[in-house]
Amino acid sequence: MDSSRIQQIYSISTQAEFESLVIEIFQFQFKNNIVYQTYCKHIGKSPSNIHSSEEVPFLPIEFFKSHKIISSHKKAEIIFESSGTTGSITSKHYVPDLSLYQQSYLKGFNTFYGPVEDYCIIALLPSYLEREGSSLVYMVNDLKDKSKHPQSGFYLNDLNTLRQKLCQLEEAQTKTILIGVSFALLDLAEQFPVNLKHTTIMETGGMKGRRKELIRDELHRILKQAFGVSKIHSEYGMTELLSQAYSIGDGLFKTPPWMKVISRDTEDPLSIQSSGKTGGINIIDLANVHSCSFIATQDLGKVFDDGTFEVLGRFDHSDIRGCNLMAL
Repeated sequence: MDSSRIQQIYSISTQAEFESLVIEIFQFQFKNNIVYQTYCKHIGKSPSNIHSSEEVPFLPIEFFKSHKIISSHKKAEIIFESSGTTGSITSKHYVPDLSLYQQSYLKGFNTFYGPVEDYCIIALLPSYLEREGSSLVYMVNDLKDKSKHPQSGFYLNDLNTLRQKLCQLEEAQTKTILIGVSFALLDLAEQFPVNLKHTTIMETGGMKGRRKELIRDELHRILKQAFGVSKIHSEYGMTELLSQAYSIGDGLFKTPPWMKVISRDTEDPLSIQSSGKTGGINIIDLANVHSCSFIATQDLGKVFDDGTFEVLGRFDHSDIRGCNLMAL
């Protein structure tokens, strides 16, 4: 695909535009991604019998652990890698054009929160900072830099200093986003609770083996009580994607226009589930034009008529990956 057509991904405004790009990107990836093409042929799918987004084959996300999933002949500018326990196999996402990721998370953030320059960005992501190749750290670090706020920054384990910083920002009535991994936000809530009126708390999920898993409602209840806020926001993303969905505190995630979530039948993974029923989460991420835009995740959830979705947990026996959800 030529670069001008790829740029149209970020200006989608109608369902017709979305569907047109879905078919075009499917055809492009079928031709240029050998792993995806082989999978499609194995289940009897090809450009001759794909006419809509719901007919497109979704590549099981496990393939990112065992194969190089790429639809480009260019060398990867960066390789994002998922978290994993010692000795486990991690997912690798080869990204030939880093600018597509930068545009995706920046435009996505602006869609839901407005210009990043309006905020001070505080990150509490110790488990991600302790390893290389985190796409989340890359995104948050760039948002931090683009905020241009002198107090924006990352915090590792010094929670007392973080609490003091949050109090200073509150006193100055500074619009702040505190984005953190679940276990670290719980540590902060237990050790240094503080009322926050000007701070949005955004959890990215994951106990990373540090604490007992909690369902999202319980996690949010604890955090709301500790920080005196009415809502906890959430970010849903993963190593294998270049786009994120956000929840503003009601448990329902919304996607940017170039991203769509579809539910599949848990008993028949090639069949689409009807709206409102629990199923496996399939994701269309058109920003993934140079890898695979059509991914069947290991997450369970419900998709609703308006395109919003909720995440309920993981399939049994699936390994725990670095993504935003909590097992039931």
